[in-house]
Amino acid sequence: MSERTFTIIKPDSVEKGNTGKIIAHLEGEGFTILAGRMTHLSRTQAQGFYAVHKERPFYNDLVAYMTSGPVWVMALERDQAVPTLRKVMGATNPADADEGTVRKLYGESIERNAIHGSDSPENAAIEIGFFFPASDLA
Repeated sequence: MSERTFTIIKPDSVEKGNTGKIIAHLEGEGFTILAGRMTHLSRTQAQGFYAVHKERPFYNDLVAYMTSGPVWVMALERDQAVPTLRKVMGATNPADADEGTVRKLYGESIERNAIHGSDSPENAAIEIGFFFPASDLA
């Protein structure tokens, strides 16, 4: 059964020119891109998107990082989209990520780890809605 998920190609990946490689990697794993665009998050947008982490010590650094340059946001679809994307992304720390995962290939550090992905179907729906109106989704 088809499921939707959400991803952000983070500023470090965009800056290094890895956006196309990561998109090709995701498509190679069977994901269909329903909607996607490059954007530059405002501080308010980043604070809202990452509000779940507001009380965490890394929150301000995360907001600063995610507003440091353009990002590529995408709504994706495939069977088992959420767990599959989590597997394809790899561990949060690229040093711990499996070979061939996006974070192992393109991540620099636990802070600059190339890609964000939804952690549940419920959060995927919220995150997709944060960036894309229903009319944008194929």
